[in-house]
Amino acid sequence: MMKPRTPSRRSKPAKSLAGKILIATPMIRDERFERSLIYIIAHSTQGAMGIIFNKVVESLTFPFLLSQLGIKAAPITEKQRIHFGGPVETRRGFVLHSNDYNHNATVNIDDNICLTATIDIVRDIATLKGPKDYLLALGYAGWGRGQLESELSSTAWIEIPGDSNLIFSPDDNDKWQRAKDSLDFNLAQISPFSGSA
Repeated sequence: MMKPRTPSRRSKPAKSLAGKILIATPMIRDERFERSLIYIIAHSTQGAMGIIFNKVVESLTFPFLLSQLGIKAAPITEKQRIHFGGPVETRRGFVLHSNDYNHNATVNIDDNICLTATIDIVRDIATLKGPKDYLLALGYAGWGRGQLESELSSTAWIEIPGDSNLIFSPDDNDKWQRAKDSLDFNLAQISPFSGSA
């Protein structure tokens, strides 16, 4: 995977995958993407980008992130998690969230899920003024021109519809299994060694 140019909304491929979820199959051998789920936020003829939403950055806490940003937080009872959104621009933050929050920088990806990538939403979450459901991520996954289509044709990824319940579920360890179980075939049948004698 490589850093794409920012995909243009004006040049969509024949079938845009924005708003879809990709499930990593056994063909994915890169440890950064093994058993990952990616929510596609943009897809054009120039490339694609998405957010991995089932991998947590264990070494980074929400309170520490807030302290680095100089944000004072209200008492937060639930444990906030920072996710590994992908290997591109890992110091850049993204928030996938429910559509009850709207900022001038908010982008609606589908009817239920939006993306905001400003410090304002982090401040609003910290002061309990943010969206009902959200997922904080650092970095993103990116594909250059034709790269995602090539990986899909080689069965590296399986596409399923976007699912806000899956994305915002608090159980990150269970998400990949739940997505796999939603398929009408056994993902284990896809082998990285298919075609070998």
